[in-house]
Amino acid sequence: MKKEFWFIVGSQDLYGQEVLRTVAERAQEMAKELSKVLPYPLVYKVTAMSNSQITDVIKEANYDDSCYGIVTWCHTFSPSKMWINGFTNLQKPYCHLATQYNLEIPDNEIDMDYMNLNQSAHGDREHGFIAARLRTSRKIIAGYWKDEELQRRLGKWMRVCIGVRASQTMKVMRFGDNMREVAVTEGDKVEAQIKLGWQVNTWATGDLVKEMSKVTEGEIDSLMEDYKSKYDIATDNIQAIRYQAREEIAMKKMMDRNGCKAFTNTFQDLYGMEQLPGLASQNLMAQGYGYGGEGDWKVSAMTAIIKAMGKNENGSSAFMEDYTYHLVKGKEYSLGAHMLEVCPSLAADRPRIETHHLGIGMNEKDPARLVFEGKAGKAIVASLIDMGGRLRLIVQDIEAVKPIMKMPNLPVARVMWRALPDLTTGLECWLLTGGAHHTTLSYDVDAEMLRDWARIMDIEFVHIGKDTTVESLEKELLYNDLIWKLK
Repeated sequence: MKKEFWFIVGSQDLYGQEVLRTVAERAQEMAKELSKVLPYPLVYKVTAMSNSQITDVIKEANYDDSCYGIVTWCHTFSPSKMWINGFTNLQKPYCHLATQYNLEIPDNEIDMDYMNLNQSAHGDREHGFIAARLRTSRKIIAGYWKDEELQRRLGKWMRVCIGVRASQTMKVMRFGDNMREVAVTEGDKVEAQIKLGWQVNTWATGDLVKEMSKVTEGEIDSLMEDYKSKYDIATDNIQAIRYQAREEIAMKKMMDRNGCKAFTNTFQDLYGMEQLPGLASQNLMAQGYGYGGEGDWKVSAMTAIIKAMGKNENGSSAFMEDYTYHLVKGKEYSLGAHMLEVCPSLAADRPRIETHHLGIGMNEKDPARLVFEGKAGKAIVASLIDMGGRLRLIVQDIEAVKPIMKMPNLPVARVMWRALPDLTTGLECWLLTGGAHHTTLSYDVDAEMLRDWARIMDIEFVHIGKDTTVESLEKELLYNDLIWKLK
């Protein structure tokens, strides 16, 4: 499906046709040039001069599936009352681009004709007022349109909008129910569909076993070749790998047939299966599917959404879990991993397929899984939780490092990181917010993007970063409780 963003330019009819022609020509030039550097095309639609023009183009945007958001710009003064009907009915993400065509004021050439044509500073304030007055959710990006930083931020916002659409169309396939007695993996699925668009439903494990029985040896042979092309096989237990291939093929068929982009399972419900899907889940995540362990449908959907926001709509993002800490003074680290299921998009080097005993759950045979170390770099971990009455998205900045030890007897994919502002303060803040043990870790989606996503979806957002303190966060959470009770 075509993906584009619409460029709507504000003006009025008092300046004469020559000014309006110039505005339209410049807007088309800007859209064309920006489209060369942005991740998606910016399509000039109209220089709007009336209530009806604005209302009509926004109605069109609402019902055009190829339009993922609108970008507005006021080259000249655009009286804000004529934007009311359009903004009142707007259903797509909206970015106010506060820029101007010229980089600088021309000292000798500036006159009243120039002022009539170049009134972005004037128009932006009128435009900003009406959006504020209407409480319209929006992203504001200010600066010169040819500046790389502005282009980078606009491109990031476009990727957020891809995540918004992914959320609005998200279907999660749950194979069985949640792990028993776990609190944070529960939640209000009806509220999640109302606020986020997610359809979360359950298929019996027996449905998957039945689908697995239909997978042919030829299909498994083909997937085995794919495994060999991407991963090093470091086990003689080829049958365990082939069994994972069977699971993967069956899960993919079921998800694709039902339009699902995310899935969950739990080691407590494997009736009829020999192995918990490990390699199978990892390779599906590498293709952009979201996954959540122990039936955690919230992290499953968020992983798929954050992947969709990433580079090429399947970024370096993965299901993750905090496992254990290294608490040596001055060398404090978290070790993140999971029993089997971490996406190879995080790997620093080519992953290995290994087979080992898994001492938890109903596995009849040793599951195959990908083993690797995560790459170093700046990243985030994100957790969506149900606070009862509202959803809260928590994001913490981290710095992933090359593991400081080899851990030869830990046969899982793992990432080691420094939590910001530091491990103990960050941990206290995370626990204060109610953040889950399951997260989505991402190297190419950041806190700004997830703040924008949360704003568009109208849910609470909490950011833990280098300047966060326990005291400041306590106040923020108190204020949030009061504000969200009034919403």
